[in-house]
Amino acid sequence: MKKPAIILIASALSLSIGAVNADENAVRQAIIKSIPSVKIDSIKPSEINGVYEVIVGANIFYVSDNGKYLLQGRLIDVETRTDLTEAKLGNIRLQAIEKIGQDNMIVFKPKLSKYKVSIFTDIDCGYCRKLHSEIDQYMAQGITIQYLFYPRAGKGSDSYNKAVSVWCAKDRNAALTAAKKDQGVEAKTCENPVDEHMKLAEAFEVRGTPMIITEKGNIYPGYLPAKQLVEALESEK
Repeated sequence: MKKPAIILIASALSLSIGAVNADENAVRQAIIKSIPSVKIDSIKPSEINGVYEVIVGANIFYVSDNGKYLLQGRLIDVETRTDLTEAKLGNIRLQAIEKIGQDNMIVFKPKLSKYKVSIFTDIDCGYCRKLHSEIDQYMAQGITIQYLFYPRAGKGSDSYNKAVSVWCAKDRNAALTAAKKDQGVEAKTCENPVDEHMKLAEAFEVRGTPMIITEKGNIYPGYLPAKQLVEALESEK
């Protein structure tokens, strides 16, 4: 869900329930009444008294218990210096990726897998190509890579059409490697998950590619060499 929609929710809440005391159900009903298309995944009390945590897709925002105020940002435990919002977002990201399913991704898996990451990639992105050109190094480090497509030029672009053609190829892994080397890939169309990948990327607010998501749901934007990525993954344990 994009930020303008969150702002719209904030306005809707203030108009719908104003300063009237509201419980969880009242906040939910106010949002649904004002914006019927919004799918609320959960509403529950946050770590702050009088503030509710609202999850919509891959986003978290906070609403006062009187329904008048909406906060968008990070909730930090000052004592432990813990980003409570990021920890929860990590779980949300993992659930969303699991919902896509490995069968709907292009997976490069080493003989002995020690780690697993999901990467939003654009076939025509320079650093995406650099990362993939070192795929053997990632495999040697025991890193399973699950690719999701995010052609930044948008649906119908040349990058988008390449992603569809790669998915529809007989050997998707080989076709992806060829496409990233700027070698010709036969143009094809078929049922594919590219739009679903793009929708997820937008929910995750992907701003550039590659974007790496770890097994803990943490994000590393941009290219990371295999050894540096292993160090990052080891630090999560």
